[in-house]
Amino acid sequence: MKKYRHLFPNLEEGLLTELEGKGKIMHVPSGTTLIQSGQHIKNTMIVLEGLVKLFREGDDGGEFFMYHLHPGDGCALSLICDRTFRASSLTARTVTDVIVLVVPVDETENWMRQFRTWYLFVVETYRKRYEELLQTIDHIAFQNMDERLEFYLRRHRDAQQTNILKISNTEIAQELNSSREVISRLMKKLSEKGKVKLLKNGIEIVKL
Repeated sequence: MKKYRHLFPNLEEGLLTELEGKGKIMHVPSGTTLIQSGQHIKNTMIVLEGLVKLFREGDDGGEFFMYHLHPGDGCALSLICDRTFRASSLTARTVTDVIVLVVPVDETENWMRQFRTWYLFVVETYRKRYEELLQTIDHIAFQNMDERLEFYLRRHRDAQQTNILKISNTEIAQELNSSREVISRLMKKLSEKGKVKLLKNGIEIVKL
């Protein structure tokens, strides 16, 4: 845990000691579901390495992309759960190989009272998630699908820090609650405009 302390510069020493003593470090391969929608949350999850995607599931089983978790980010849903072990409303899945710190929620519930810096960490986490959700809502409510697609691609480029996205039109369509035919048509237009290059196994972002 000591090598990850740079991710939490604002947490007090006593809290860092608690994180190290009460938390369990887990190595999780890419493509693994960390939290399933409807699953009761018994642990707080903090990302130490890698990238995690959060989705909202529809009644038809479809998934809508919400936001990413980066190193140093906590899963907001798991940060304020108490001993009632509330059910998750989102699904969390690893994009890359990930290292996460898992702490029982009864411990983090106590930290809310014991450590001011943990309280501030939770509040800041919710502020960030709220702003990201507002961005997502703005694009759903006020922009056309072509604009939503460009916003989606920019978010993934920035999150993964690469212009090469190994993602299919089918996956994009699922995460934008659209159809593969619509996304394929819009991708072709972006390619014709020189904004992306269509690769065999993904997309190269040229200029967005």
